[in-house]
Amino acid sequence: MTAVADQNHTDRMDHSDGTGPPGPPDHAGRPTGRTEHAGGVAASGYVPQPAPEAGRPGSSSGTEAEGAEHARVPAASFGTDPSGPDGDAPPADPWDDGLIARRATDSAAPDEERSPLDAPARGGSSAPGTLPLAYDGALRSRLDALRELVGLSRARLDNHTLAEAARVLDEASARRRLSGQHTVVAIAGATGSGKSQLFNSLAGVPISETGVRRPTTSSPIACSWSDGAAALIDRLGIPGRLRRRPVPGPEGEAQLTGLVLVDLPDHDSAAVQHREQVDRILKLVDAVIWVVDPEKYADAALHERYLRPMAGHAEVMFVVLNQVDRLPDEAAEQILDDLRRLLDEDGVALGEHGEPGAMVLALSALTGDGLGELRGALGKFVAERGAAARRVSADVDAAATGLKQVYAAGQGVGLAEDAREEFADRLADAVGATAAGDAAERAWLRNANRACGTPWLRLWRWYHDRGGPPTGKLAVRPPADTEATARQRVEQAVRTVSDRASAGLPAPWAQAVREAAVRGSQGLSESLDELAAGAGLPSGRPPRPGWWPVAVLVQAAMTLLQVVGGLWLAGQIAGVLAPNLWFPVLLMLCGIVGGPLVEWGCRLAARGPARRYGQGAERRLREAAASCGRARVLDPVAAELLRYREVREQYGKVVRAGAG
Repeated sequence: MTAVADQNHTDRMDHSDGTGPPGPPDHAGRPTGRTEHAGGVAASGYVPQPAPEAGRPGSSSGTEAEGAEHARVPAASFGTDPSGPDGDAPPADPWDDGLIARRATDSAAPDEERSPLDAPARGGSSAPGTLPLAYDGALRSRLDALRELVGLSRARLDNHTLAEAARVLDEASARRRLSGQHTVVAIAGATGSGKSQLFNSLAGVPISETGVRRPTTSSPIACSWSDGAAALIDRLGIPGRLRRRPVPGPEGEAQLTGLVLVDLPDHDSAAVQHREQVDRILKLVDAVIWVVDPEKYADAALHERYLRPMAGHAEVMFVVLNQVDRLPDEAAEQILDDLRRLLDEDGVALGEHGEPGAMVLALSALTGDGLGELRGALGKFVAERGAAARRVSADVDAAATGLKQVYAAGQGVGLAEDAREEFADRLADAVGATAAGDAAERAWLRNANRACGTPWLRLWRWYHDRGGPPTGKLAVRPPADTEATARQRVEQAVRTVSDRASAGLPAPWAQAVREAAVRGSQGLSESLDELAAGAGLPSGRPPRPGWWPVAVLVQAAMTLLQVVGGLWLAGQIAGVLAPNLWFPVLLMLCGIVGGPLVEWGCRLAARGPARRYGQGAERRLREAAASCGRARVLDPVAAELLRYREVREQYGKVVRAGAG
């Protein structure tokens, strides 16, 4: 099995254009002018592919299916001397005719932008079309809910809080547009874990450089088992010179068809750019193979930085204990058990007994022990074509978990009816609704007493009140200290209702509720004063009931009796009238006693209307204050609570669908 390396190697000598004479024919009668430089092969440690058997046609009519594949020179051979050790040309190795189409394609694009994954299949046929990834209904619903959640939260949450959710949406959309027939699997591990050796073992040939130098892998290398994966690898940012195509046997190719394997730099590399590349690509691949060794399988950097945060991605993770050839059987089993324990502590579900989760394997990439089990598991994993959707679903779960603190709230959040009533009562107290009602009731009683009282009492009251305010009118503006107290009551009422409305809400939404209440409280006191002036006690005299004229007539009659009796008695005293004291005295007594009785009766009858009048004035002030407070404070607060309920509903859809 060999590997197709970078297509743009400049050390290949091709004289097919007729500028150089062909070499002497080999034992099969084919020219030897087209050569691959042995120096490059020797430099990289590759073993050249033996020449095809004699008798194979060398004409342009030959196809890829008629002959064996030929290894291309690896990137390590760039810049080598085309001559052998003695200056002679190396032994010739013929090209098969399938190269003609690739050479024509290579000439149409810059060398650094081409790769075997971008080229058509050998023999001149174009790569078969690939279908884009399709998400099922549940995942689409979750993504739609997450998108709606982010949109509704833009005005309330900062960009940093929503960054991960927005990234998940962008990456899910980008992955959906790409091939659904390929599965991108990254091999990640620490320095010296043997991940590059495992990468080469899976590919069947040495593609990724291995050695004792640390770090060995400095850039990610991609290897695809089938055509149509160029866009996926473009998304990873891997250039064409770092893309490879293994040429496995029929059995291996069928087993791993659709696999795109990526060898990553060491995640604990001393080079910062290496770690940055690992973190970037791990967010884009469909699955991860974590390679650990007996020395570093419990490394805190691996578990705390990667495995624990990615615990929700267990279904798209493989954990491979490499280098078991260095351990006796019992020690390998003990390390595997301890590795499973650590993964369980990290929250990584293990895919054992048919349950979904991470698969834990032990193997030796050097000896090949256990490699077949990993290859079989990868083949089954890739054949399911579900890794990309599961990765996106796990990313949505992780984003929802990260947003829990800004959406999840306690029970019964919101503004209850009793809180609204309490707020209205506080505003009513601030504008003096109760005092205004009492004043209106007293004013109504005073007017009743004045209208139905005796003339002598009314005259005395007129004389007493002639320097005061008009009858039945209230003071228009309260004292300054009363105004200050009223403002403090309004501010206290706003603080209380905002605290009750924001109780139990996550911090950003609680802050939004409080800010809405504060904005509404600006100018609230002045508005309450204006509404109180318009909705309080009307100017002038209070309205009079229908029995007042009758009472006034009766009181006038009583006064008339007093006057008639007094004049009659005065005429008798003056001798103008015949003496008869009883009758004028009786008239005077009736008027004197009847007047106060009528006034007392009217006062009793006026209590009910006066109370209703005062209650009406108080109710109008309360309604005015409540209306003003509702428009300025409660409605903005309710709008914020409604927005929170909407986002909480969308968040619930994301979480419930994920749990389901």
